[in-house]
Amino acid sequence: MKFSGWRDVAAALADAMVATAEPTPADVVTWVPLARRRLAERGYDQARALAAAVGRRLDVPVVRLLRRPVATGPQARRGGADRRRAMHDAFVAVRPAPARVILVDDVLTTGATASACAETLRRAGAREVTVLAAARAVRSPTAALRGSPDAAYPRTGPRPGLWLPGDHPR
Repeated sequence: MKFSGWRDVAAALADAMVATAEPTPADVVTWVPLARRRLAERGYDQARALAAAVGRRLDVPVVRLLRRPVATGPQARRGGADRRRAMHDAFVAVRPAPARVILVDDVLTTGATASACAETLRRAGAREVTVLAAARAVRSPTAALRGSPDAAYPRTGPRPGLWLPGDHPR
């Protein structure tokens, strides 16, 4: 099979996201938007591509509900508290949100970005926000494997960083 770019990757990841997510009714699918500068650098918004593919799989409309007027900079080297401060008021709603929203992001690390988006969507009218992420970052993979309480996802067993249907993040 020939690789034709990020749309193929988004479609494959969306299949996995939908297959492993608990079924949840939704009125729309939306995404965590990139800041303008990051979008210009990258040339595409990976979360938007994932949301489009998820929406197709679920047969739910994909609607832009958020914009990111604040360029928060890369979050990768920040700790949880610093991420939460950076994300505070980093998003604004571009229209009223329907009651049930699926919010799509590429990577969930501390949850600060998803939380800030969900809070904005709730203020815009959403009663329920479900987050779907393509990947879950683990702060210390070896600590997670050892079951260390310092791990971002301290679940032990053969698949410490994998969430399966019915699992709930700890």
